[in-house]
Amino acid sequence: MVINLKKLLVHIKQYRKESLLGPLFKLMEALFELFVPLVIASIIDNGISGGDRAHVIKMCLVLVVLGIIGLCFSITAQYFAAKASVGFSKNLRHELFKHIESLSYSEIDQVGTSTLITRMTSDINQIQTGVNLTLRLLLRSPFVVFGAMIMAFTINFKAALIFAVTIPVLSVVVFGIMLWCIPLYKKVQQKLDGVLGKTRENLTGVRVIRAFCKENEEIEEFENRNGLLCAAQKFVGRISALMNPVTYVIINLAIIVLIHTGALQVNSGEISQGDVVALYNYMSQILVELIKLANLIISLTKCVACGNRVQALFEIKSSLDVKGENPEVKGDTAVEFRGVSLRYKNAGDDSLTDMNFSVKRGETVGIIGGTGSGKSSLVNMIPRFYDATAGEVLVDGADVKSYTLEELRSKIGIVPQKAVLFRGTIRENMQWGKDDASDAEIMKAAMTAQAADVIESKGGLDFEIEQGGKNLSGGQRQRFTIARALVKNPEILILDDSASALDFATDAALRKAIRSMESNPTVFIVSQRTSSIQHADKIIVMDDGKIAAVGKHEELLKSCPVYNEIYSSQFKKEAV
Repeated sequence: MVINLKKLLVHIKQYRKESLLGPLFKLMEALFELFVPLVIASIIDNGISGGDRAHVIKMCLVLVVLGIIGLCFSITAQYFAAKASVGFSKNLRHELFKHIESLSYSEIDQVGTSTLITRMTSDINQIQTGVNLTLRLLLRSPFVVFGAMIMAFTINFKAALIFAVTIPVLSVVVFGIMLWCIPLYKKVQQKLDGVLGKTRENLTGVRVIRAFCKENEEIEEFENRNGLLCAAQKFVGRISALMNPVTYVIINLAIIVLIHTGALQVNSGEISQGDVVALYNYMSQILVELIKLANLIISLTKCVACGNRVQALFEIKSSLDVKGENPEVKGDTAVEFRGVSLRYKNAGDDSLTDMNFSVKRGETVGIIGGTGSGKSSLVNMIPRFYDATAGEVLVDGADVKSYTLEELRSKIGIVPQKAVLFRGTIRENMQWGKDDASDAEIMKAAMTAQAADVIESKGGLDFEIEQGGKNLSGGQRQRFTIARALVKNPEILILDDSASALDFATDAALRKAIRSMESNPTVFIVSQRTSSIQHADKIIVMDDGKIAAVGKHEELLKSCPVYNEIYSSQFKKEAV
């Protein structure tokens, strides 16, 4: 389990100097701390017992100097440890985000969004805390513990044997509790995933929940998950809480034995009073350091559990095999499917079966079918959001797997089903399509997408869009997402049911404007409306993951029962 955490530590290489200096300054602070009991023993034996006031003052000044030096070393160590741990978490979070972005939709669907968010935030924060404490205490505490034992042996061998017995017993307790807690903290984090997933689901679907009056049921479900998390945290918390009292008991018993042994030796003249006080101080130092070590172990167990979870994400490899040949354009076929089938990961059956069709450059293709017939799955294979499990998908005469993802997707403009906009100005959102797009290019794309009037009504391209476009209507969001795809002048434009919130007149104007574009892109229109696709050069009718028919509107009305049924149902509704 710890091996996985070690793999993550490669991200701290940039802060190697800080990772060495932090513990080094802590060890130097600890070294000066170990001299304090000897100074106190000297005050008692040489100053107080002998009535030497000058010696007492001198030794007190030495204590002050030791304290100031120790404080300086401690602050320096804290600075380096904080810099290394924060920098490490920054690098780790950056690399994890980069890795997640490289995964295909299959892996992201499998892991789940809530789990990804938890590991990017809570888990990495726990790792940061663990690394910080490790740099400060992992070497310091054992150094003080064993240093105190060695110093005790220099004072009195017989009394120091108490240290030699106490420290192994304490080590067994501390590490036993640590090994017990690591798997339990992993379960706690998994339950946190469940709570976060439910929270995200409720916040995303709050309108639906209210529309169906399901607030009480959702509150009850959230309370159940939160209760399970609370119970798991309490259970592991009780085990962790054992560490402090058990170590206190063992140390205090050792102190009792030490004082009793010391008192007998003082009476027999084997040891001085100052030496007994020094031994007591060393035992107290061990107590303090073991308490610190206990807290470190608790944080370290959380850190290891979270580190294993984060590393588990890094272990997930993308199913996208990128060859990166960037082949030359061949022929006049823009997109071709050859015997393509698609099965989602862990699904029991194929979602798409035996897809065969080709599309010429500049053609407009309509894709229609019932809910769940595989329309979106079909177009998602063109930009390689999902890879075909059988057959070949070709773009410009070459298998999509032979392109780099950047080269392939630079040819394609995609407007997904759900219109997603980001916090920022209209200009910044449009430049997602093309980084260096000028205002003129943006306005040209907006005019084609029927969004120019929206921009004017909002006061121009500097209008601030809220997260998710919450200050825009559904139709406005869809028009902006279409404009964003058009800014890049794509060779292939995929509109995945992206006009569902538009009225028929705006939808018709949009399709007419796209057909008149100078770049003449190949267009795929996925729609539930026959009116949106009836003028397409080619219509693909989907039914239960298969192609029911391919043809033009008039042909399909006569030859395809599925298309006829869809058209008739919509025609009747429109006529009412």
